[in-house]
Amino acid sequence: MLAPILTIARYTLLEALRNRLLWVLAVLALAALGLSGFLHAVALTESRQIQAALLAALLRLSAVFLIATFVVTSMAREAHDKGSELLLALPLPRAAYLLGKLGGFCLLALLPALLFGAFGLFFAPPAQAALWCASLLCELWLVAGFALLCMFTLNHVLPALAATLGFYLLARSVAALQLIGQHSGAADAGQRAIAAGMDLLAFVLPALGRFTRSEWLVYHDGGWLQLALVLGQTAIYLLLLAAAALFDLYRKEF
Repeated sequence: MLAPILTIARYTLLEALRNRLLWVLAVLALAALGLSGFLHAVALTESRQIQAALLAALLRLSAVFLIATFVVTSMAREAHDKGSELLLALPLPRAAYLLGKLGGFCLLALLPALLFGAFGLFFAPPAQAALWCASLLCELWLVAGFALLCMFTLNHVLPALAATLGFYLLARSVAALQLIGQHSGAADAGQRAIAAGMDLLAFVLPALGRFTRSEWLVYHDGGWLQLALVLGQTAIYLLLLAAAALFDLYRKEF
């Protein structure tokens, strides 16, 4: 089963490279660097810190959007060309197809993580840049896994992409929403229900607010314990996403 998984993963990565993904990554990196450099030039105080924080945020958002878009459009194109049906008609388990696609997308996430992580060396010591890079890779793996699940479930580009980006934004901001709900003072029943809903979402969703923090590049305060927590969450949620996608794939009739 390992051989077909590796083959599918390899061709998924090749598809991305043939679609000029490296060129897109380079353009995004240069655009983010140019914009952050402009702010560095016009900022009156803490210009270097502002540049590092803005560059980290722009690179992270660019990488997430690029990976989510590629996963969704690649799966949609394969379904439209009947490539997925052809692969599933071969004598190999459906799990091999899913794990191969997921493995290919995870390999693909290495490209933006390593390229964008290298920019961190301009602002932080190598250990902090490596921490930021590894955390970005974990974040991209979760986005790729959720986008893959959305395509198996929703089958259309726009709903799958909207659901993936909504999942990402909510997982990124739910901790702040939860904090606002807990410190809103005297609250009526409706506000308490909303706060309880935020607590439930924070319990269910991965705490992406703790991933790829810009402070690691600005103040160099990241630690390996934080990376261990990121890796633990990534392993758990990626396993859950793969299991959900596998369940959906096995129940489909082609």
